[in-house]
Amino acid sequence: QVQLLESGGGLVQAGGSLRLSCAASGRTDSIYAMGWFRQAPGKERQFVATITQKVGSTYSADSVKGRFTISRDNAKNTVYLQMNNLKPEDTAVYYCVAGRALNMKIIPPDYWGQGTQVTVSA
Repeated sequence: QVQLLESGGGLVQAGGSLRLSCAASGRTDSIYAMGWFRQAPGKERQFVATITQKVGSTYSADSVKGRFTISRDNAKNTVYLQMNNLKPEDTAVYYCVAGRALNMKIIPPDYWGQGTQVTVSA
């Protein structure tokens, strides 16, 4: 089993920045990639970005390219999501995920965190 613990959410004005963190524990050696999904009120969960643990290959949704950057610190089993130039439409609960593939739109994550709220005011 893998446990995921997110931190770093909050309230920010449009154009501002936030950094989310996710620490993995447990069977971290079984993880191929980690990343983030989000879910806005009344909408389905949406893929945001992922990164592979060994090589650091990344894959991001078109809606966040150029604004969000995913990175990792393998020594800490932690993945980060730096979010810049935030927009009100980025408001959502952000979930940390871990799984067997970089493209988690096709191969869904095996593990989910509890989620952290990000609210962007206009």
